[in-house]
Amino acid sequence: MTDQNFRLGAMLMIATSFVFAMQDGISRHLASEYNVYMVVMIRYWFFAAFVMAVAARKGGGLRAAVKTRYPAIQIFRGVLLAAEICVMVTAFTILGLVESHAVFTCYPLLVAALSGPVLGEKVGWRRWAAIGVGFLGVLIILEPGYRVFSPAALIPLVAALMFALYGLLTRYVARGDRSAVSFFWTGISGAVVMTAVGLFHWEPMTGPDWVWMAVLCCTAATGHWLMIRALEVAEASAIQPFAYLQLVFASALGMFVFGEVLEPNVAIGAVVVVAAGLFTLWRARKAAAWTP
Repeated sequence: MTDQNFRLGAMLMIATSFVFAMQDGISRHLASEYNVYMVVMIRYWFFAAFVMAVAARKGGGLRAAVKTRYPAIQIFRGVLLAAEICVMVTAFTILGLVESHAVFTCYPLLVAALSGPVLGEKVGWRRWAAIGVGFLGVLIILEPGYRVFSPAALIPLVAALMFALYGLLTRYVARGDRSAVSFFWTGISGAVVMTAVGLFHWEPMTGPDWVWMAVLCCTAATGHWLMIRALEVAEASAIQPFAYLQLVFASALGMFVFGEVLEPNVAIGAVVVVAAGLFTLWRARKAAAWTP
C-alpha cells in the first residue's frame, strides 16, 4: 500500500466518520419527534434502493448479488444490523449522542473478545489485557453517574454487542461470499424486516422533518459509499483507527446542537476505551503480519 493510497483512504474514512456522525444527529432529532421504527424503516427503504443500484452496476447484476453460500446467516446479519440501529437510535433519544457513543466505542473490543468463539481466531494475552482495560473504561463512563444501574445505561452497550456480532458474521460470510453480496443482503434483509415492523408505527410528518428525513437517507447512502471507497484504496486495518473520530464528531454535535454536557467521567472513560481499541487493532495487524 503506497503512502498516497493511505492518505486517500484516511481522508475518506474521516469523511465517512463525519457523515455517519451527522446521520446520528439527524436520527436523534427525528426519533425524538416520531417513532423510532418508522424513522429507521424509511431510512432502510432508501438504503435498499441504494444497494440495489450498486449491485446492478457490478458484474452479473442483481442475479449475482443474490447468490450466497450462507443465505440464513446473510438474512440474520441484515436483521441484526437493523435491530442494532433501532437500539442505538433509542439510546440517542434517552442518553444523548455523547454518552451513547462513548459506550458504543467499545465494540472493537467486543469483536476481539468474540473472535475466538465465533471465528476460531486466537486472541493473545496482550489483547485480552487491552479488552479488560477497555471495559474498565466503560465502567468509568457508567459507574459514577446515577444511571449506573439503570437499564438506559445498558442500551448502547447492547447495541455495541449487536454490532460486534454483525461485524464477526460479516467476516465469516466473507469466506465464501463477495462483499457486494453481503452489502446487498444487508440492505434488503433490513428493509424487509423494518417495513414489516415500521408500517404499524406510521405517523404523519411535518414538511421540514420530511426534508430532514431526505437528508438522513442521503447521509446513509453517502456514508456507505465513502466507506466502500476507503476500503477499496487502503487496507482496513490501516485506516480503521480514523473511524474513532465519529465519537469526536458526534460528541461535538451533541454538545453544540443538542446542548448535551460532556461529563469528566465520560471523557476519561472514552479515552481509555479508544486507547484500548487502538491497541487491539495494532496487535491484530501485527499478528496478521507475522502469519506466514
